Amino acid sequence: MLIEGYREIKRALENRHIPKTLFVCRDLFQGTNEPALIEQCRAAGVEILECAEPVFRKMAYRDRPEGLLAVAPQIKRRLADLALLSDPLIVVAEAIEKPGNLGTILRSADAAGAHAVIVCDRCTDINNPNVVRASIGTLFAVPVVEAGSQETLAWVRAHGIRTVAATPHATVLYTAVDLRGPTAIVLGTEQYGLSNAWLESSDIKVRIPMFGQADSLNVAAAATILLYEAVRQRLASGTPIGRA
Repeated sequence: MLIEGYREIKRALENRHIPKTLFVCRDLFQGTNEPALIEQCRAAGVEILECAEPVFRKMAYRDRPEGLLAVAPQIKRRLADLALLSDPLIVVAEAIEKPGNLGTILRSADAAGAHAVIVCDRCTDINNPNVVRASIGTLFAVPVVEAGSQETLAWVRAHGIRTVAATPHATVLYTAVDLRGPTAIVLGTEQYGLSNAWLESSDIKVRIPMFGQADSLNVAAAATILLYEAVRQRLASGTPIGRA
């Protein structure tokens, strides 16, 4: 996988996701912190390759590259690898199509202290450079798993995790549901929402009220709202928040 940019590479290192190679173009640096990060990579055994600006721009994924581009192992984690604390808060994202949306969901999940994000029936590779970018590197902080929907449904049931499906067709408001216990917030694809498999199998369906002409929110925005309702409830009740 490619990890481009200072913040993203720094977060990869902080979470022990060590790159194999780091390409460096000092003429494109935008600050003064890059040399320290390069030395941190070198100390971790990363191969450092300096290159000229025209070469780097051909390799870079971004329109405005920052002069740092790492090649690292892909993230490959199974449901069995997840170590859950008590009262876990999980995000299940089914068939999310846009890397930017998936990255933003990861960023919100990290900020809300979610224990994991499960990407079901993927349409976007979690190792996509735009997922890394939109998550600002929190992809490396939040445990992320790719799995099928039926496998995930069996897993949440086996662990006593209640599934809360977000759909504009629900009658129950998201604020009326207890999100303090073991909970999986389930969101569907941008265009069609959740599949029937999740709508029929989830423990409860909730909606976010809409008062304008739009009948639904962006999936990443909806994820953020639901996650922070869970945070609000957990803070008010003293339920532990976070992965530590």
